[in-house]
Amino acid sequence: MMNEKLEKLNRQLAQGEARLRRAQHEEKILAHQMKQLTRKERTHRLCTRGAMLESFLIRPEVLTDDDVMDILKQAFSQTGIKETVAESVKRRVAGEPLTE
Repeated sequence: MMNEKLEKLNRQLAQGEARLRRAQHEEKILAHQMKQLTRKERTHRLCTRGAMLESFLIRPEVLTDDDVMDILKQAFSQTGIKETVAESVKRRVAGEPLTE
C-alpha cells in the first residue's frame, strides 16, 4: 500500500517535471518569435524612414553616409527642431494625434 502511493507520487512527479520541461521549451520558442518580430518591425521601420529621408535628398546616390549625417546634424540643430521632435514624441506617447 505504502509502496503503491510512493510509486504514484513518483509518476506524478515525473509527469510534472515533463510538463515543466515542455513549458520551458515553449517559453523559449515564444521568446525567440517575439525577438524575430521585433527585429522585423525595426527593419521595416528603418527601410521606410530611410526611403522618407531619401525622398528629400537631391541625388542621394552620390551622397556618402557622412554627407547624410552632416545634413541631419545641421537640420536637427536648427532652432526649434529638437523641441518639435520632443513635443511630437510626448504627444504620441500620450496617445494624442500629431496633426490637428
